[in-house]
Amino acid sequence: MKEVIINGIKVFSFTSRKQLIDYISEEKKCLVAINVEKILHSTHQTREMINGNIGYADGIGAVIALRRKGIKKPIKIPGCELWLDIVNHFYKSKTFYIIGAKEEIIQKTIEKLNKDFPGIDILGYRNGYIKSKEEEMDLLQTISNLKPDIVFVAMGSPKQELLIQKMQKYHAAIYQGLGGSFDLYVGNIKPVPDWWKKIFKWEGLYRTLLDYKNINRWKRQKVFFEFIHALITRKI
Repeated sequence: MKEVIINGIKVFSFTSRKQLIDYISEEKKCLVAINVEKILHSTHQTREMINGNIGYADGIGAVIALRRKGIKKPIKIPGCELWLDIVNHFYKSKTFYIIGAKEEIIQKTIEKLNKDFPGIDILGYRNGYIKSKEEEMDLLQTISNLKPDIVFVAMGSPKQELLIQKMQKYHAAIYQGLGGSFDLYVGNIKPVPDWWKKIFKWEGLYRTLLDYKNINRWKRQKVFFEFIHALITRKI
């Protein structure tokens, strides 16, 4: 496992998911999925948060950048799969707290986790819509009181990372930001087909083509081309 700096962002290049899981067993930090958006557009605050934790190559762009930095066989570790590997590895020995998504989705997520991992110890959960400072403080105090071993936060970036940064001040644990992973887990979003991942490896483009009328999705894909241009011109 090596650490590489890409445009000011520290990225850990793990050789396998097992190596990553073994590493976090000893480190009570946050796992941060690194993609082209984080590499190109992180603010000083989010960059500081990432570099103080464990950034891993979640997107194909991060993998390409690692290769350009001299890593011979970098691997992509999708966060939407990694969190379930973590659950599977620790559910018999550690406690969990789950945050994120709409109320209906978080309810389905908890139900499915209990079914898929019998005996899992989920100390608590809540949706990802924190509407006031009072709600945020209630959550921080809850985390401080319950002291879960592992906390998953599915709220999208950078909101989830900034919330995790606050929670870390109240309680040291293994944290992971998950974006829309709960929707995928319960079937609210269809997974990208294996054939596409094998041939093209660009999952974001697949979802954009399915939702081609969504301008925001096309804007996000534009960032990938900006990233490739930055690599070619050696700006990062």
